[in-house]
Amino acid sequence: MKSLKPNTDERAVLVGFAIKSAHKGTDTEDSLEELRELAGSAGAAPVAETTQIRGAADAATLLGRGKVDELLALSKSVEADLVIIDFDLSPTQQRNLEKLLDLKVIDRTQLILDIFASRARTREGRLQVELAQLNYLLPRLSGHGASMSRLGGGIGTRGPGETKLETDRRRVHRRIKKIQEEIEKVRAGRTLHRRQRQAVPLATIALVGYTNAGKSTLFNRLTSAHVLADRKMFATLDPTVRSIQLPSRRKALLSDTVGFIRNLPTTLVHAFRATLEEVAEAALILHVVDASSEGAAEQAEQVMKVLGEIGAATTPQILILNKSDRLPPDSPEEARDSDALTRSVLRHSSPPYPPAVLMSGLTGVGVPDLLASIDRVLPSDAQDVEHFRIPAGHGADIALLHESARVIALEYHDGVCDVDAAVPAAVRERLSLWLTPGQPVEKSVGKS
Repeated sequence: MKSLKPNTDERAVLVGFAIKSAHKGTDTEDSLEELRELAGSAGAAPVAETTQIRGAADAATLLGRGKVDELLALSKSVEADLVIIDFDLSPTQQRNLEKLLDLKVIDRTQLILDIFASRARTREGRLQVELAQLNYLLPRLSGHGASMSRLGGGIGTRGPGETKLETDRRRVHRRIKKIQEEIEKVRAGRTLHRRQRQAVPLATIALVGYTNAGKSTLFNRLTSAHVLADRKMFATLDPTVRSIQLPSRRKALLSDTVGFIRNLPTTLVHAFRATLEEVAEAALILHVVDASSEGAAEQAEQVMKVLGEIGAATTPQILILNKSDRLPPDSPEEARDSDALTRSVLRHSSPPYPPAVLMSGLTGVGVPDLLASIDRVLPSDAQDVEHFRIPAGHGADIALLHESARVIALEYHDGVCDVDAAVPAAVRERLSLWLTPGQPVEKSVGKS
């Protein structure tokens, strides 16, 4: 147990907890360190922390009465405003702890939901967060009484607002149903957008990784975008898509997604299904790992677990060993070798390992290597050379050939543009109206 120096207004006591049979080495300490970062991202000041490893969770209070008494004394001594438990509490355990400690008590899931509520910027993101919060709060309605009417009471109360929950379960169920219907519309819209993108053969590449691995910094480096890049966890919540150009002059769409985390709440995985489908539908996944982190292997394992849950485990991947600028300059040469780092980072996975690139999204070192690797790994459509006769007034169709095909020959005459071009199947289908039986310059050119 130790005290910590506060840095914001809401003072929090952090409590690490683990079941002895599932406890491994420094798992509890690592998880508590992550909880400290989560609390800071939510705007809390961790002023003290304590841990407990038990043979089994106490059904009434999780921690057991002796530890609760110790926690009560600790909370009073540091004048804490809330207690954050690094474990999922049942509704009964949460209510009992709040009564015994006379403090607001939240668990890991509620803390993460609160951060998501503060980060969501788009209507889609807000809907997804509200759905997750309502599903979390629904079984906790019973017994809250007057406390359900509190508004904006700090961490754990942001989002839909608890006044929505103070009437009865039926009102909450109606709201959940309405949100689910709206999210289904969002999902349908995303599916439509994906189909429209697929009509023009631009492959989608998804950036995934543990939260704070440097995805947004790398995204900004590759696309010249201005996505928020912050050391706070879950700084980027709403997905962003931008185009990039590869060394072969192919274009692709790069998508930045929400960061993953160990024990990501199931409610969030389900609520963010529409967003995570962007990852599941991607042609290539860039798995970003903070190569300078001591917990890189465990973080990579958590990401692979979530990818499996959303059906993206078999999608082609490139491992990005990011933050090479933060590796110790005096570290041995093998510690900076991409093959050795890959074996270390993916030690919880079985070979063969995906191709890896050691780089820094912050400084730009290794970006050319990454783009070249994407060009090699990203699947490309077989391209046949076809002859198109397009009226000169249909400039958009002519521009599409320049944008998404390899133009071999082009000639304007009598208000018509004759074009020989090596085209992917999607472009051929889209411009089938202008296909002619004329002889192209060359026949099939295979893959480009």
